[in-house]
Amino acid sequence: MSFDDALIALADPTRRVVLERLVKRPCALGDLAQGMLPVSRPAVAQHLKVLEEAGLVVMTRDGIRQFYAVDMEGIAAVREYFNIFWGDAIQALKSAEPPKPPPSWRRRF
Repeated sequence: MSFDDALIALADPTRRVVLERLVKRPCALGDLAQGMLPVSRPAVAQHLKVLEEAGLVVMTRDGIRQFYAVDMEGIAAVREYFNIFWGDAIQALKSAEPPKPPPSWRRRF
């Protein structure tokens, strides 16, 4: 998995919905596709393939059924990547002085 693959996969709103559903619990394709109108079952399967190739989802088999779940290692890697920016943003906020309003904003009594 590369961060580019993960970010490209997460750029699609339908894939984000699929991933959000899988965060709640692992699902079979049919269960996952229910209630995803107007997205068809084959389209959900294609979205799952992209998420799997990006390292965000894993598939396991139980007989003939395929179950999908969030790949926590992939999610952790994406989170670690974004934590770099979060840490920098927190540091910038801590070191920044509060903005001073322009003189015209001061109340006159």
